[in-house]
Amino acid sequence: MKKILVLVLIVASMVMIGCSTHVHTVGNGAQTGQAVTATQWYAVFGLVPLNTVDTQAMAAGAVDYEIQTQTNVVDIIVGIPASWITVSRRTVTVTK
Repeated sequence: MKKILVLVLIVASMVMIGCSTHVHTVGNGAQTGQAVTATQWYAVFGLVPLNTVDTQAMAAGAVDYEIQTQTNVVDIIVGIPASWITVSRRTVTVTK
């Protein structure tokens, strides 16, 4: 029982440490709270982008918005089996 608890704590701490967030504020930042989310995929351990996420298009002409890029728990869970083929992902959220 003690070994299982230690294992759960180790995995939980790795997930919490592995989550990273970057926030960029454009203009006065988010005003209305409307959010649009997209996923950015990378190959070769993050060196080669597989798709393009256009944050200006996601903002839809807004002057004040916030861009949040993060690696969250879902990205890590998807990334575990995808890491065998060196693919990873990040979530990009634009809040107007």
